[in-house]
Amino acid sequence: MAGNYDTAHAFFVACETGQGWAECAQYCHADAGFSAQSGAIAEIATLADYTEWMKGLLTPIPDGAYHLTAFAEDAARGTVVASAVFTGTHTAEGGPIPATGQAASSDYAYVITFTDGKVSHMTKIWNDGWALKQLGWA
Repeated sequence: MAGNYDTAHAFFVACETGQGWAECAQYCHADAGFSAQSGAIAEIATLADYTEWMKGLLTPIPDGAYHLTAFAEDAARGTVVASAVFTGTHTAEGGPIPATGQAASSDYAYVITFTDGKVSHMTKIWNDGWALKQLGWA
């Protein structure tokens, strides 16, 4: 059986590569929560909806990728924290405006909480205003 660290890593890769809830669900409780203090995603309340949002983000930004900068487990608190940089260029249809050709490089962190070996909640820490401005969306 995989531990929280391995489960969080597998979930992270599935989420960040746009595999959506169909793939991510196996690592999570069905009712896993989501929160963020970022305007673009502040209304998303479930991890299922967030993973679908990430999947959708890769439509207007088809070269979207993550570069993991740290990944650590706090076993005593049942939490894994990941930090990364998202990069990508708005080159395809599907964004809030026609393709801008502008690129973003945006730092973010995930605080992934576990209950009984599965993800029960995730908080994203992200300066969406910075990323949206880089893409020409704000």
